[in-house]
Amino acid sequence: MTRVEDVVSVRDERELFERTAHLFTHADELICAANDMRTWRAMRESPHWPPGEHTGVRGRKIYLPQVLLDPASSDHLRELRENRVDIRICDREINETIILDDRIAILAAGRGYTVLLRPELVQGIKSLVEATWRTSTALAAYETRFADLRRHTPQLLDLLSSGCTDEAAARAMGVGLRTYRRRVAELMSVLGATSRFQAGTRAREAGLL
Repeated sequence: MTRVEDVVSVRDERELFERTAHLFTHADELICAANDMRTWRAMRESPHWPPGEHTGVRGRKIYLPQVLLDPASSDHLRELRENRVDIRICDREINETIILDDRIAILAAGRGYTVLLRPELVQGIKSLVEATWRTSTALAAYETRFADLRRHTPQLLDLLSSGCTDEAAARAMGVGLRTYRRRVAELMSVLGATSRFQAGTRAREAGLL
């Protein structure tokens, strides 16, 4: 770990957890923005991370829609709700950010992370996260909208990666061609993809394939 005044850089998630687990243990308020669940999965594998990290914490979390399509995320989302953590979904990509008690900000920086302690920097970052929070959608609303899509996502991704025609894929799903193409378009929207190839790439990155 290197430190320059109130800016601390850590090499990777393992070092981040070693250095900051105690901060989460004593935090009263947490705001988190993340594109996926990868950091959470790594957190759960770390021996340094405290159990029940959300218990008693006033928490808010922002995720991209793709987390709703990841079956492995359901347990985490349920745990957050049980601990009364507010969750919203943002349609545009966000930089992974954690803010603790308005005093500490943690930003993803490539493979590593930057921990900021300087008050004016923390407040500036919080302002950006708050703006994203205000324009995001409550999780319950998104779950209702994409319940059908989530059910069909595994098969849909398999068909897209197989290279079969839309007509053949629609027959395999037992739906009409227009319905199949609508589901593909919805999936691309959730993943923030502009092409089917990119949708497959992002699905793999999110652990959906």
